[in-house]
Amino acid sequence: MYLSIATTHQPASDLGFLLHKHPERVHETELPFGKAFVVYPEVSDARCEAALILDVDPIGLVRGKGRGAGLLDHYVNDRPYAATSFLSVALGRVLRSAMSGTSRDRPELAETEIPLEAVVTPLPARGGGERLVRSLFEPLGWTVEVEAVGDPGGPGAGSYVTLRLRGTARLATLLNQLYVLIPVLDDDKHYWVGDDEIEKLLKRGEGWLDGHPAQELIVRRYLLHRGALAREALERLAPETRDEAQAPETRTSSEAVLEAPLHLNDERMEAVVEVLRATGARVIADLGCGEGKLLQRLVRERWVARLIGVDAAARDLEWAARRLKLRQAGGPPEDRVTLLHGSVTYRDRRWEEADAATLVEVIEHMEEDRLPALERVVFGAARPALVVVTTPNAEYNVLFPNLAPGAFRHPDHRFEWTRARFRAWVAAIQDAHGYDAVFRDIGAVDAALGAPTQMAIFTRRAAA
Repeated sequence: MYLSIATTHQPASDLGFLLHKHPERVHETELPFGKAFVVYPEVSDARCEAALILDVDPIGLVRGKGRGAGLLDHYVNDRPYAATSFLSVALGRVLRSAMSGTSRDRPELAETEIPLEAVVTPLPARGGGERLVRSLFEPLGWTVEVEAVGDPGGPGAGSYVTLRLRGTARLATLLNQLYVLIPVLDDDKHYWVGDDEIEKLLKRGEGWLDGHPAQELIVRRYLLHRGALAREALERLAPETRDEAQAPETRTSSEAVLEAPLHLNDERMEAVVEVLRATGARVIADLGCGEGKLLQRLVRERWVARLIGVDAAARDLEWAARRLKLRQAGGPPEDRVTLLHGSVTYRDRRWEEADAATLVEVIEHMEEDRLPALERVVFGAARPALVVVTTPNAEYNVLFPNLAPGAFRHPDHRFEWTRARFRAWVAAIQDAHGYDAVFRDIGAVDAALGAPTQMAIFTRRAAA
């Protein structure tokens, strides 16, 4: 991956003072996931260009080297080639002083807006292509050129681009905007996202993020769609959004508002509880439990011996604990409900004792290329006797009057499948992992388009 920054501010060679990197040297920095190099392809008084080149070690990542340990479970991926969160980490490490906007030798220049040109390639543009790229950079005053990378008619066409920005700004402003918006365009990160990422976002977004028209999209993507973290960041950017941090009983998502006239969430929860009750499951793991809505229903059922909630968002688990009144008077016994901070794409033996597992409106929040990891963890390693999966039926979306054509029901969704696509996914799991599955509709069924929610009930085959 490649990032270059050039200026025609004269003498242009002063760019080296701003970057804290001498133009006559090759600067090499060891990183936990590879190496970063800063070189100068062009140096003159008229124009100076510096390039940051990142060499990511993909094999080291898979085998557990450095910060990437365990986060990439297959060798073939775009991390070594595309400008992603790895590049942002490199920016923060290699050009930290430049990003802070200081220069010991040229302090006045560090505070000056100068003509700049930046090129990033290949840059992922997931979920929007050129339109998304322009919506992020043009409101910041940049002249934007976007060129597709790869075969225009091939697979993944439009997913990667070369981005060229031209404009006048402080160098620190440009670097901080790139630091935030590169992983936003990738919509993924190679490391765990926690509370400290809010501080990074607010620091790097100071002076431009609070007024950006795509602020909410930037925040949610930068924080990997972790709802609780995004709400906190948005509240701090705009205190008038504080009502979004209210208790889970009084908050609603865009999806919930959309589906409310159908009472679909109630039907979905009751359908899942009914399936679990009929099978006699005693220990149930709700994977991607969020704020604990299903757990709250199940805790009332006397036939359930133990409940385990698993979610990657620590803040959502805090809401779940409040909803369930854990360790409070009137709450369930201490050993009946356990909440675990974890991901369904990594094996976790803490919940593998469960008789049944549920994935209620979870898979559509994941990138499709992460689903094989989920399949290996849930159906291959844990292998509960019963697995219940629900997901939206994309065909039904045209019946929602307030949903724009082609839009998803929730901004956090990475995909929404048709009935045929869902059944193909289920069939592949059956063949690969030894399960049988039946399907059930949830919600009012349209004769042509099906039901709003589709459910698959997997039952593990008996050993031969």
